[in-house]
Amino acid sequence: MIHPGITLEAIRAIRANKLRSLLSTLGVAIGCACVVLVVTVSLSANTYITGLIESIGSNLVYAELSPASLRPPLTDFITPADMQAVQQTVPHVARVAGSHAVPVTVNAGKAELAVTLLGVTYGYQEIRRLIVARGRYFDPGDVELHSKVCVITEELAMRVFPHDDPEGKTIRAGESTFTVIGVFRERGTTFGESDIHSFTILVPFSMVRPFTVADILLVLYAQADTAENVPLVTQEMSQVLQSRHRVGAKYNVQNLRSLLDAARKVSLALSIILIVIGLITLTIGGVNIMNIMLVTVTERTREIGIRKAVGARGVDIRQQFILEAVLISSVGAVAGILVGIGLPLLAEPFLPGNFNVRFAWLSVLIAFLVSSSIGILFGYLPAKQAARLQPTEALRHE
Repeated sequence: MIHPGITLEAIRAIRANKLRSLLSTLGVAIGCACVVLVVTVSLSANTYITGLIESIGSNLVYAELSPASLRPPLTDFITPADMQAVQQTVPHVARVAGSHAVPVTVNAGKAELAVTLLGVTYGYQEIRRLIVARGRYFDPGDVELHSKVCVITEELAMRVFPHDDPEGKTIRAGESTFTVIGVFRERGTTFGESDIHSFTILVPFSMVRPFTVADILLVLYAQADTAENVPLVTQEMSQVLQSRHRVGAKYNVQNLRSLLDAARKVSLALSIILIVIGLITLTIGGVNIMNIMLVTVTERTREIGIRKAVGARGVDIRQQFILEAVLISSVGAVAGILVGIGLPLLAEPFLPGNFNVRFAWLSVLIAFLVSSSIGILFGYLPAKQAARLQPTEALRHE
């Protein structure tokens, strides 16, 4: 148990050297803030990126032809029959859909605008989790009756109909005219892994047939019933496509797990590197405390001699110097934690709307304990040196 008088002496000594104590505290605060900031940024960014990737489609598996030449035979392309085969023969597939994108032009005022006409099969919206911001999406009647209707992106609606409600308006794409029944957007960014772009017109798959040379799908989507079955669906979907086409045909069948795993690995690697940097900064702060405490012992040698001469024990001197180091490091830890928590909270309003700052409170506790422990660790040697001073030698010191 530390005597209250020792605590008061430690505080008095710190206040007597304000600038020196402040610099020591600053070193610890910077290291502690680095640790808290690194963990917070890493956790928040990992959650944000994971959410964006998962928003592309829940348990999504997708396949494309990997042509060996610029003009692969038509028999190599994926067809609606392949899509039905995947639905019927691959276990654990909840739903399937396909798409075929062709470039077309539309009139935007007096200018022509290059857009993507994307023919999609029924179920595309559910698999891709598209959000219909205005109007409606295709219903079974639109598909069965081959209705010339379309759903357009919000960006395209603002460009083509800047002052009007696009619902019910017509839009001419290439040689065809479609009635706009809705406006949509993707749930999240797709990192270039999507057949939907800023200017995209969705139409029923049958409506894209006049723009193509055959009834084919450029992208085939399948949704696994659970996340655990995604690798199995990926493997069996590839086998089905290979079995239904010639031996030389190659298909690129992927899922989002690899993208998620890559994002998590990058986040973990960056976190480890930055935490190491933070710990190095804390260590430098601890060494700074030790150097300052050693200088303090030298400057206060006569004071230590007087205290020992009037009855102070070596253990009391040691406790006082260790307590000074702990107080400096603890105050630095608290200041660093406040900075590490405050900066992300101040920055949050300027971040993307779905980016939420997440704190790992365990990291805050660990940062405080490590910082306080550094005070004990690096304060022990100066404290031991001060405690071993002999009163007669200390009193002769100038």
